[in-house]
Amino acid sequence: MATDGETFRAVLAQWPSGVVIVTTGAGDGWHGMTASSFSSVSLDPPMVLICLARDTRTHRLVSEHGAFAVSILGRDQAAIGRRFAGRGEAADRFAGARWEPGPTGSPVLADSIGWLDCRVEHAYPGGDHTIFVGEVLAAATPRRVAPVLFHSRTWSRLADPLPDRITVADIGLLAALRARDASGATLAGAARMLRAAGTRVRLFDGYGEPPPPEDLDPATASALITDPAQVTTVAEAGVGVAEFAVGDSADGAAPILEAARRAGLTTVGYLPDAFAPEHTGRTLTAAARLAELGCDEIGLRDGPQPATPVRVRDLLQDACAAAEPAAVRVALRERRGIGLVNALVAMKSGVRHFDTTLGGVDGALPAEDVLMLAGQLDVASAVDRDTLIAGAARLDLLPVHTCGFAS
Repeated sequence: MATDGETFRAVLAQWPSGVVIVTTGAGDGWHGMTASSFSSVSLDPPMVLICLARDTRTHRLVSEHGAFAVSILGRDQAAIGRRFAGRGEAADRFAGARWEPGPTGSPVLADSIGWLDCRVEHAYPGGDHTIFVGEVLAAATPRRVAPVLFHSRTWSRLADPLPDRITVADIGLLAALRARDASGATLAGAARMLRAAGTRVRLFDGYGEPPPPEDLDPATASALITDPAQVTTVAEAGVGVAEFAVGDSADGAAPILEAARRAGLTTVGYLPDAFAPEHTGRTLTAAARLAELGCDEIGLRDGPQPATPVRVRDLLQDACAAAEPAAVRVALRERRGIGLVNALVAMKSGVRHFDTTLGGVDGALPAEDVLMLAGQLDVASAVDRDTLIAGAARLDLLPVHTCGFAS
C-alpha cells in the first residue's frame, strides 16, 4: 500500500536541495518557475533532467518550445526563488534581475552561480510530473558563492566563509563626548586618536562647526548631513564621506547624492531600525533604490533593542543582493553579548563594514569588541585595536564595556 501524501511530503522535506529557476522562451515571451527537482544525467553527451508538474504553464511551454534553461541560485538570490515560486504574472517574475537569452532562446540569470541552456531530448511520464531530459548546449558559472538551499520547507544556505578583512568606523564617540560637554581639546584629541588607529570617524553631525582642515584626513573623515547645502561646507572642511539618514522615501535622498557626487564625496545612506520585521519591505526597497541612485554604501541600523541573530541573517540574505553594487554596512546594538553574535552572523552573510562606537558609550557595538572578534577569527583589519584601547582608557570609557574584551 502506498504511503499517504502528507507523510511522503514530510519525508521529502528533510532532503536538502539546491534551488534552480527553470525557464523557457516561447512566442509570447519568457516564462519560468522555481524547481528543486533537477539532476545531472550524463557527461558525454552532457545531459540533465528536470521534473515539472503537468498542470503548470512552464510544463506546457517547455513541451512546445522543446528547450529549457536552468539557472542555479546563489545564497543572496533567495528573493528571486521566492518570486518565481509564486503565482504572479510571468513578466513580473523577471523584473529586477538581469536575464539574457541563451542559444535556445530560453533566458538565463546572468549573475546566477551557474546556468545551463538545454534542448529537450526525451520526455518521460512520472505520475503527475513529466521528466524532461535535456542535452546541454551552453553553460557558464558567472560567479562563485555559496548556493541557496531549500530544506524542511524553509529557505536556507550553507555556512559562508568569513571575510578576509573588515573595516571599522566610529560614528558615535564624538557625539557622546559632546553630550557630556567635553572640551574642544578633548574632542580634537579623540578625533586624532581614532584617525591614528585607522578608523573612519564621524567628525560632524550637526553640532557646532566641523574641525579645521588640518585635523582631517578625507579618506577617514565622515559627516552626517541633512541638507544638500551642507555638502559644500563639509567638503571644504576636508571631509571625504557624506552620510545621511533615509526618510520615508529613498528618492528624497537624490539631491544630497547629486550634491555629494559633484563634490567628489563618498556617500552613505542609513536606513533606521532596518532589522525590525515590520520594516523588511521598506528596507529592501530603499536599499535597491539607493543603489540605483548611485549611493556608494548603504548602512543598516539596528533598532533600540538588538535584533536576533536569525533576524540579522534573514534580512542580510536579501539586503546584500538588493543593495548591489553598493557596499552594505551594519550599525549593530550591544546587549549582553548579542551584538557580537550578530556581528559574526553579519560577517558570514557577506558584510565587511561595521559602524561602531569606542567603548560602546551610546549602546552601539564597541569597536574594540568587533576587532577582538575579528582577531580571534583570523579576519584582518587595518584598524589598530591597541591604539583604541589606550584611547578609551584615557577617555575613561572602559567601565562602559559590556563584554570584557578591553583587557
